[in-house]
Amino acid sequence: MPSTVTAGPRIIPRLLRTSAITLTLCLSHYGWSATLPADLKWESNNADPVFADPAAKRGGTFRGFMTSFPLTLRVYGPDSNGGFAGYVRETNLPLLSTHPVTGNPMPMLANEWAFGADHKTLYLRINPKARWSDGQPVTADDWLFTLKLLRSKEINDPWYNNYYSTQISDVTKFDDHTLAISSGSAKSRQDLLESLPFTPAPSHAIKITADWVKEYNWKVLPVTGPYQLGEVKKGKSVTFERVKDWWGNDERYFQHRFNPDRIELKVLRDQNIAWQHFLRGELDTFPLVMPNWWHDKTRTPEFEQGYIERLWFYNQTPQSPMGLYLNTADPLLRDLNVRLGIQHALNLDKMLTTLLRGDYQRLNSYGSGQGEFTNTELKARPFDPELARQYFAKAGFTKPGPDGTLQNDKGQPLTLSITYTTAEHAQRLTLLREEAKKAGLNLELNLMDASAGFKSMLEKKHQSAWMGWSTSRYPAYWEYFHKVNANKPQTNNIMNINDDAITALVEQYDKEFDFAKKAALSRQIQQRLYELASFVPAYQVPYTREGAWRWIKLPKLPATPKSELLYWPLDGSNSGYSYGGLFWIDEETKAQTRAAIKAGQPFPPVTLIDTTYQQK
Repeated sequence: MPSTVTAGPRIIPRLLRTSAITLTLCLSHYGWSATLPADLKWESNNADPVFADPAAKRGGTFRGFMTSFPLTLRVYGPDSNGGFAGYVRETNLPLLSTHPVTGNPMPMLANEWAFGADHKTLYLRINPKARWSDGQPVTADDWLFTLKLLRSKEINDPWYNNYYSTQISDVTKFDDHTLAISSGSAKSRQDLLESLPFTPAPSHAIKITADWVKEYNWKVLPVTGPYQLGEVKKGKSVTFERVKDWWGNDERYFQHRFNPDRIELKVLRDQNIAWQHFLRGELDTFPLVMPNWWHDKTRTPEFEQGYIERLWFYNQTPQSPMGLYLNTADPLLRDLNVRLGIQHALNLDKMLTTLLRGDYQRLNSYGSGQGEFTNTELKARPFDPELARQYFAKAGFTKPGPDGTLQNDKGQPLTLSITYTTAEHAQRLTLLREEAKKAGLNLELNLMDASAGFKSMLEKKHQSAWMGWSTSRYPAYWEYFHKVNANKPQTNNIMNINDDAITALVEQYDKEFDFAKKAALSRQIQQRLYELASFVPAYQVPYTREGAWRWIKLPKLPATPKSELLYWPLDGSNSGYSYGGLFWIDEETKAQTRAAIKAGQPFPPVTLIDTTYQQK
């Protein structure tokens, strides 16, 4: 499990202004099919290397945990964008994904694709084997319906309403297994592949009603992926069951993957309690990215006697914009000088070198690891209490109070509330609070349950938020920075940025065809965000570290360069790459290990550090 809030739509949101549904879509919706262009050059990909292990064994129950129970099982609408959404979204597959080693398009629900001469349209042929988990065929009608659903007001989701009314201009059906998805303006082929092949909803199992949000809050729907939601014990656990005779079992890039029969996720709200479950063998794996877990907490008999193994795997994934998000609509934070002062009042470098053992790297801007789309000229503002006080003074905070906190002429103390959702981060934030006192800034730390905390952020009830968004191959900006999403609940603009300059850049970015120019616009957007000083970059982690009981097996090359987690049971394609589902459970080793524990017989301790994909 991730060590902090990591959330957000796991598709690439590049919004474009465009027209309403065209006649072609209307005709297709009512059953008439358009004429397929005769000059299309169909492409596929059945030659890239497989990255699963033929030695993988099918069967068993994989036992993991989550720190809060989901507020809904829906993937659209209110409260659907929390951490659990990462599981539910990945029970359905997109049309295409990206190969995690070569970067080429990779078949998922579609096995062929072609590009229109207009640079707007992507044609796709659905794999005729594709089935929903209830046995119904996957057809072009599912995409026609999904577009209608995501444009409907009944789902009460402004992000999806806007995205699928602007970015996706048309869905055209040619026959049951052939469709086209069109953008509102010309795009490069990379951009079309990135933004258009969206994931369908089961048209035969959903009805759009006025009470849709409530009706589908806990409804389990058919899926196209290898796992479907099974038993849901509210407040306690969620179980996924492997789909019997899943249609994708023999497809090239699905073979030897998704091996457990069941995935059981317990709700364990405290990571220290979850850790005790793990040491007792009640959980199969545990994240060890946080330095104190890797360096200190693994000094237990279970690790030292080889029952649990440690693995440090360097990857090449885009880095989450992890840091402090300032709500610029807050009366205190409307003042740029206050925001600039906060930038210099947080001693993040001390946090990195002491508490985090130097394992993490300082993040300099809004995310990194996205090539030319990252503005590498930006450098995080250093801790400088005197400079911070100068900025605070410009905002009117000049008089120290009884506890040293600066006050303005009205007696208002310079206090910033920080909402966070991971208890393990309390020590980090406490260090920042103590150091901030040197600049006359008082930090109030507000720990919340993960689901409730993220809901609070989306509803803009926070003053500041300590968190990170999920990322993809190329940056997404519209949902986070465009002013249309400011001061509205249930949007991802949690900083409430209402800035004409950054909005104009975001709109240019979304319309730009040329990738080099698009990258240049990305760097300008990051520059403008830096000037607004509403985001305080914290750190990046170019690897994953995890512990696993020795019966959980991985391929010889444990993961791909794009693997965010080693033991992610689902596909991973909602992050842009297909990389998960590589591990398996060795029941013989499990029985052997339990017998050895009972007999007091140790194994050699195992710590593996894989640098295959480490970036020098």
